[in-house]
Amino acid sequence: MSQSPAAPGSLAGLVVLDLSRILAGPTCTQILGDLGAEVIKIERPGRGDDTRGWGPPFLKDGDGNETQESAYYLSSNRNKASVAIDLASEEGQKMIRELAGKADILVENFKVGDLKRRGLDYETLKVLNPRLIYCSVTGFGQTGPYAHRAGYDFLIQGMGGIMSLTGFPDDEGGTETKCGVGIADVMCGMYATVSILAALNHRHETGEGQHVDISLLDAQVSWLINQGVAYLVSGDVPGRLGNGHPTIVPYETFPGADQSFIIAVGNDSQFQKFCDVAGAPELALDPLFAKNADRVRNRKQLIPLIRRLTIEKSAADWIGLLEEAGVPCGPVNDLGQVFSDPQIVERNMRITLPHPLSGTVDLIGSPINLEKTPVTYAKAPPLLGADTEDVLTRHLGLDTSTLADLAEKGIVDLGAGARNEGNSDS
Repeated sequence: MSQSPAAPGSLAGLVVLDLSRILAGPTCTQILGDLGAEVIKIERPGRGDDTRGWGPPFLKDGDGNETQESAYYLSSNRNKASVAIDLASEEGQKMIRELAGKADILVENFKVGDLKRRGLDYETLKVLNPRLIYCSVTGFGQTGPYAHRAGYDFLIQGMGGIMSLTGFPDDEGGTETKCGVGIADVMCGMYATVSILAALNHRHETGEGQHVDISLLDAQVSWLINQGVAYLVSGDVPGRLGNGHPTIVPYETFPGADQSFIIAVGNDSQFQKFCDVAGAPELALDPLFAKNADRVRNRKQLIPLIRRLTIEKSAADWIGLLEEAGVPCGPVNDLGQVFSDPQIVERNMRITLPHPLSGTVDLIGSPINLEKTPVTYAKAPPLLGADTEDVLTRHLGLDTSTLADLAEKGIVDLGAGARNEGNSDS
């Protein structure tokens, strides 16, 4: 399958047919795009990915007016081409089958059975393309009593247990709390990416593709990690500890004279150093607190003692003193502080790309750093249907007349530019 010119990357030459929307699937395909694959994002004509409307905030144009590009959509759709095709139509389904017949990877997050009714399921498409790696991202997987249900990040955080561990205890006025970002979706997208790369290696060895079944709930349960295994080992259901750590103490936020800051003591030597800096060396000698296991068992006695010490100096003073002593510590930054932090700036975690409506758009960079094949930022998240004509011409050989006819029937959307041209001719 031919590919438009782009900076080379680890996955250059691979073509991804992206039938996903919202966050988990788009996170996966954005990573593949960052690594050099050509990603063809299929969207609904006239409406597009659901997240395009999930705002405010929306990107503003050169005159300061809101566009229809939400920050949510912009967060996970760079390095993609937007192709607007109506999957409810037979003609649209036929075009998707033709694209899938030539693609390397397909990612979808429809409800179980939806694409089978349209002749776009793995069993159908693998006949056309035995090398196809077909990744299904769903809330609950392809099997099990919940397979038919729709899955959303908030719901999965609750069902998967992470909310039961997040938030302050009841006796401190807390309640179960979700993470501040869609972490269940994002982690599911990452597991999907890893699975696809594993399937690519298998295909390299055997020449055959396969079906990848990834669910939000499975992914959520997998990253319960130490807390999940602690339950499996002990049988004790852990509760909420606020900012505290279940098996390391002191490892949480503490009040400075002006604001909170973090102390993250990871071993007994660091605890000794903290106590020396705090002017309380006797704490490190106390048999109740000398070893980490002791500190975990006696956290309710130790933490109030430390808080009475930390309140005497500003957060900045504590951070300066503790860093000098080699005790891990740091501020609790808001996002303004994060994106102006010199370390974040140096690591290129804030990037700027050209955008047709606003001139430029700032996005979060990729954390992947490869020496030989670095990630590339070829294009900003596309406008709806912006690449329909280009992709269908290059990959399916459709001519201008055919595309115009399909657009007239509402089967494809040729994007705002084409619509504006049509309006100017009328």
